[in-house]
Amino acid sequence: MKKIIRTIMISVVIAILTACSGRNVSMETAASSEVSSENVVTSSELTSENASDDTEAVRDVFAMDTYMTVKAYGPNGDAAVEAAVDEITRLDALLSTGKEDSEIGQINANNGGQLSEDGALLMERSLELYESTNGAFDVAIYPVMKAWGFTDGNYQVPDTDILKATLELADPSLIDYDKETSTVSFKKDGVQIDLGGIAKGYTSSRIMDIYREKGVTSGLVNLGGNAQVFGTKPDGSLWRVAVQSPDSEDEYLGVLEAKDKAIITSGGYERYFEKDGVTYHHIIDPATGYPAENGLVSVTIVSTDGTLADGLSTSLFVMGKDKAVDYWKAHSDEFDMILLTDDEKLYVSEGIKDSFTSDREVEIIKKLEEDDGNERRAGNMCKEGIAV
Repeated sequence: MKKIIRTIMISVVIAILTACSGRNVSMETAASSEVSSENVVTSSELTSENASDDTEAVRDVFAMDTYMTVKAYGPNGDAAVEAAVDEITRLDALLSTGKEDSEIGQINANNGGQLSEDGALLMERSLELYESTNGAFDVAIYPVMKAWGFTDGNYQVPDTDILKATLELADPSLIDYDKETSTVSFKKDGVQIDLGGIAKGYTSSRIMDIYREKGVTSGLVNLGGNAQVFGTKPDGSLWRVAVQSPDSEDEYLGVLEAKDKAIITSGGYERYFEKDGVTYHHIIDPATGYPAENGLVSVTIVSTDGTLADGLSTSLFVMGKDKAVDYWKAHSDEFDMILLTDDEKLYVSEGIKDSFTSDREVEIIKKLEEDDGNERRAGNMCKEGIAV
């Protein structure tokens, strides 16, 4: 492959920002990278003193191949966080493709089997997304991921014949799923499933359920860049979630004010390798078997549904900007989005235009065509007092 695929380092950072002073910060006078390190606090450093008289409980955990932070406020915060960590551990053991004794590992090894309640729900959502996105989301992409070495870190550019053969297996039509019995079987040897494309988003939504059950007043979870916030901050103000720039870990594309939302970003930042001067990232286009190169370098999905946000962040990245916009227009009641293109243009859907601020010029994507369908807005992000 001759094209150079640009890789990026993108993550979603939970940000608690102090109130803006009322002034706008222009792109000429300040860049998001100028946030002082004196104002940045890691999650492990936050204590109950920051919680506006509410008790804070926080745990850091490594699962699903990433570092996670779970945080809850209120009198039942400790119990909620412990239950959340237990749920993360349970779902990781259940859904991991990298563990031979997991439910998914056993199904892939045995050419089928019965899914648990969680597995069945995720299979149904995966097949729905496959249909809805016209194949951009592919639950059967695992053989192609293995051919590239993204599943075990043994990276390689696969031989053309091998890639063609594995791509033929990455076809959800080769999956027989019986909704009544929650059983799955494969019509061809070598077909394998991977629910990882929505597993983290599902996990964060399950944690929100736990927070509700435990009577938590405020909370958040950051699953390796998959962020979901519960309610408002302890002081009643909105959470402010900073979407990291692909240019630097110290810069932000902008800040989103939100409550009860999942904010999930995808880009070629988690897994990538270089070969003969070409960089290959892990977001595979099911239509080609190669890393997606459709003009987008970052896709952030904002939704009340963490599972949906997780699946769409990858799917819309694969689609590219124009198809992503068309998809949003058809499903704007389900999610909003932030898109960054490879020519550095930043697009935000109109549903979050009043809650997203950035130092960059932003083009607002509107559902109904007015003039050219987009509205341009100069940067005006307040960056004072960021606590990560």
